Amino acid sequence: MAKRKRAAELTLLGHSDAKLPVSPAEARLETFPNPAPQRDYRIHFETDDFTSVCPVTGQPDFARIDIDYVPDRLCVESKSLKFYLASYRNERAFNEAVTNRILDDFVKACAPRDAIVTAQFSARGGIALTVRAEYPEKH
Repeated sequence: MAKRKRAAELTLLGHSDAKLPVSPAEARLETFPNPAPQRDYRIHFETDDFTSVCPVTGQPDFARIDIDYVPDRLCVESKSLKFYLASYRNERAFNEAVTNRILDDFVKACAPRDAIVTAQFSARGGIALTVRAEYPEKH
């Protein structure tokens, strides 16, 4: 019964009328119980369809985002992640800030054992930029 109740709390999955949030502050990363919490296993998300906006020029920044994590008690539901990432389309922020915010929001939502967000931003002026943020921090 608890799993059925938890699945009912997912507001995006199975709802084609759901609207994209206008900003990351309005977006919600939804979770569900980890089906194998006794085991360490890695989940990988990737998208080539990420866009944010340069805070100085107002030009779009395009990126490939990879998220790798080892869940603890909760897993992130993929449709909510899709909506969350799409909410950055009008967000003005430097690439480094975007990558770190994605990691912070992801960790806040599911408290993973380990997580890495890698953002490969398309070249501008002949220079590409990759930002990698890790949890827990590794020194």
